[in-house]
Amino acid sequence: MADLIQRMGMEAKGEGLKGDGPSIRLERKHPLAIRWMHWVNFPVLFTMIWSGLLIYWNDSDNSYQYPHRVYRIGVGKVTLFRFFPNWFYTVLHVPYHVTQGLSYHFFFMWFFAINGIVWVLYTWLSGEWRFLLPQRQSVREAIQVTLVDLHLRKGLPAQTKYNGAQRIAYTSCIVMGAGMLLTGLAIYKPTQTHWLTTLLGGYEMARWLHFWITMAFLGFFLVHVGQVILAGWNNFRSMVSGREIQRVEAPSLEAERRSWR
Repeated sequence: MADLIQRMGMEAKGEGLKGDGPSIRLERKHPLAIRWMHWVNFPVLFTMIWSGLLIYWNDSDNSYQYPHRVYRIGVGKVTLFRFFPNWFYTVLHVPYHVTQGLSYHFFFMWFFAINGIVWVLYTWLSGEWRFLLPQRQSVREAIQVTLVDLHLRKGLPAQTKYNGAQRIAYTSCIVMGAGMLLTGLAIYKPTQTHWLTTLLGGYEMARWLHFWITMAFLGFFLVHVGQVILAGWNNFRSMVSGREIQRVEAPSLEAERRSWR
């Protein structure tokens, strides 16, 4: 880190480098509000998924033979595959605490909902949504990024704040978050929100959708952490300090923000 700071200082002065000016700069990438909401959402979403698994384990216990077991893949009464079998909980030494799981779930859902709504409002009002929503070339870029990650080709597509794959993934998170809240509300208050429960196909279908959206969130969570590790410290630092080291010739995010006004 000290070497990097020293190199940045040398480049700012034009010392020891070829050319007439610096080759790197500090770019403001993530506003403070987005960073706060990102780090608030991290433990909240983790707790929601964990408490949801406690609820799931109790409901899918084979000893009770619940007729409404929706957390499985099967045909009729024949179960082909169950998620998170008993050994998963045995290894983690987690007891059957469905009431504890429900308490955590119903408490942290308010933080999840409020944080998500505030994030959407801020992203819209600040104009940051322009960096986020997919564009015409996003699918093509996403395929290219995937091939690079699989070491099947070289060369990432040009990007500003996010590439095509990130735009699609993060926008999908907004849709999944909305789906999580709506299906959760239909399960939590099926009588008071009977119109919503009916719209979603009934109580059992709402539970089924809620579970699969959770699995999608869990998949995103694992891939996101893996991608952050692969991207390196510079990318992680931008979500802590808000700034990222960029080459001088890279597109300026701040200049693009000013063009919105």
